Amino acid sequence: MSNDATAGNSTSTLGHLALGLTLLAFGIGSTGVIDHVGAADAAGLATWVGGVALFLVGLLALRAGNTGEGTAYSALGAFWFTWGTGVGDSGSAEAVGLFLLLWALLALTLTMASGGSGLFGQGVYGLLFVALLLLGIGALADNSGLGKAGGWVAAVAGLAAWYGATAAVAGWPTSLARGSRAAAAS
Repeated sequence: MSNDATAGNSTSTLGHLALGLTLLAFGIGSTGVIDHVGAADAAGLATWVGGVALFLVGLLALRAGNTGEGTAYSALGAFWFTWGTGVGDSGSAEAVGLFLLLWALLALTLTMASGGSGLFGQGVYGLLFVALLLLGIGALADNSGLGKAGGWVAAVAGLAAWYGATAAVAGWPTSLARGSRAAAAS
């Protein structure tokens, strides 16, 4: 089996699905919008889907020669695995805030590095950066409002990643053509 058959576009789709579902569960849990459901309830999903599966997808992308996606998915897999396995630990709010801010730097790097990947690449990573920044500052400042705002941004990022992957599988549009907008405005 060639590297192209084992990775390539399928890694992008699978990676975005894993990232999308994990971000959506984590984000919704962080908002507090569902009674008795918190971000920590997403730990199993974060560990296995966001952590292990995303890391493996990253390795497949690296094997296929796609260093951008390989780096992104492997690093995000490490983030989710670390977060998912450490959720129950009794770390201080300052340690949690610092953890989230350090990983926000990764999301910022991914945002800047994915300039050519369009809305569902750069947009998802940009939203992830904003979510981790808000969650990290909220933890450091003991501000639950910032944490909830970060949760909503994470949920939107998860929906965007999920839609991008689903659109790739279903053949749905992922952008509006400029001609269509000009014709609609007339």
